[in-house]
Amino acid sequence: MRAVSVVGPVSAVILIVVVLIVLAGTIFVVPQQRAYVLERFGKFHKVALAGLHVKIPLVDRIATKTNLRVNQLNVKLETKTRDNVFVTVIVSTQYRVEPKNVATAYYELQDPAGQLRSYMEDALRSAIPSLTLDDAFARKDDIASDVQRTVGQEMQQFGFSVIKTLVTAIDPSGQVKQAMDSINAAQREKEATRERAEAHRIEIETQATADAEKTRLQGEGQANYRREIANGIVDQIKSLKAVGMDIDSVNNVVLFNQYLDVMRTLAESQNAKTVVLPASTPGGYSDLFTQMTSAMMTAQSSDLADAAAEAQVASAQSQQ
Repeated sequence: MRAVSVVGPVSAVILIVVVLIVLAGTIFVVPQQRAYVLERFGKFHKVALAGLHVKIPLVDRIATKTNLRVNQLNVKLETKTRDNVFVTVIVSTQYRVEPKNVATAYYELQDPAGQLRSYMEDALRSAIPSLTLDDAFARKDDIASDVQRTVGQEMQQFGFSVIKTLVTAIDPSGQVKQAMDSINAAQREKEATRERAEAHRIEIETQATADAEKTRLQGEGQANYRREIANGIVDQIKSLKAVGMDIDSVNNVVLFNQYLDVMRTLAESQNAKTVVLPASTPGGYSDLFTQMTSAMMTAQSSDLADAAAEAQVASAQSQQ
């Protein structure tokens, strides 16, 4: 009796353990964004998605656990452009297994990443050689679209979908980069030279316009100056004649005053000047006075004639 009582609890424990093992092999949980492929006696049975599932112990088994999240594959490839420039292209592709094609993806492809890499390299070797180096840089988005379309069609038959393809880098060799920098620098220097020449031309035109305006204003100022001198001389002559002096005496006084003004201007000038005067006085002075008055009378007559002509022109313009 005592032995039977001992065997009873042991059997119960063994039974409980067996039940737990059976339950552990029967019930399983699939996490979110995962899919389990179940096989029954070595043959595909079903795909279990996220949630609680039951399988038959020793009959069903989990063949693989597939990740349904998006994966990324980076491909680095060296190829040649249409203008015979070797470039290194780096392309990133995001892909995933379609939930409805988990079984196809598992049974059809043994190395999905390797197969995808081969398709991408083949697509890049077809796209890049048809473009020049400049076109390859300018049409990166077009290259990415072509690769994604070509690779997506090939991978779709194996249960994979290509989400996005990006051309992240197109790197020519160092010598090609240096040559491109030299070309760009030369073009910019050419443009800068053209702009400097245009600025110099504008400066010359502006300076010429300013010089012409300066000359015109100087001419007007000189004409006004001569006109005022002529008017002053005329007023001085009228004043001397009004006090009873004859015309010869008036002319001598006016010319002598102008002579004194010239000599005072020479004396006050900061520039070094040498004035040679006759040594004999007063006879020498009389000769010098005669010569100076004769020359100044000639200059005065010319100034008066110029002033009269300018006065006539101004009067005619005012009348118009």
